[in-house]
Amino acid sequence: MKFCDIIIFMRVVSGNYGGRPLKTLAGKTTRPTTDKVKGAIFNMIGPYFEGGRVLDLFAGSGSLAIEAISRGMDHAILVEKDRAAQQVILENIKMTKEPEKFQLLKMSAERVLSNLSETFDLVLLDPPYAKEQIVENLELLQEKKRLTENVIVVCETDKEVELPDQIGKLELTRQKTYGISKISIYEF
Repeated sequence: MKFCDIIIFMRVVSGNYGGRPLKTLAGKTTRPTTDKVKGAIFNMIGPYFEGGRVLDLFAGSGSLAIEAISRGMDHAILVEKDRAAQQVILENIKMTKEPEKFQLLKMSAERVLSNLSETFDLVLLDPPYAKEQIVENLELLQEKKRLTENVIVVCETDKEVELPDQIGKLELTRQKTYGISKISIYEF
């Protein structure tokens, strides 16, 4: 990855790392969540936490998981199969000066879901092929009992994507559109 492939235009919105710059990839391999949308997401679900584990299944730049840790989550597992995005995630984790709070799994979401042993309090989903992958991923997480009873699931999709009101035992509790992005929140 060349330096010209990285653009810094995001930041951590709030919490312990608030205001620190985040890197992201130029191009179409990732679709970064804007600071405005990120702030809105965490205002919908928190905005702060008293511990817990977060799973960012399609991490991109890692900005959502880093925001969750900044706002009080204890540990994050970030999943990303794109090598250039993995490098950006590692740079962003380094910025936190608390790398022990993060674990980057360099593989596909499908492979990770088959092997997880932890349970999660917050799940972040922003997959490239939204509807099908979100439903499949959430069904598998429930089947494998990887969600706590108080889990919050955040799905970020294109505003045109229609997700079901219920996925397994998870129910759609809130939904809001911000520009071209739609945020859908699921809970038990």
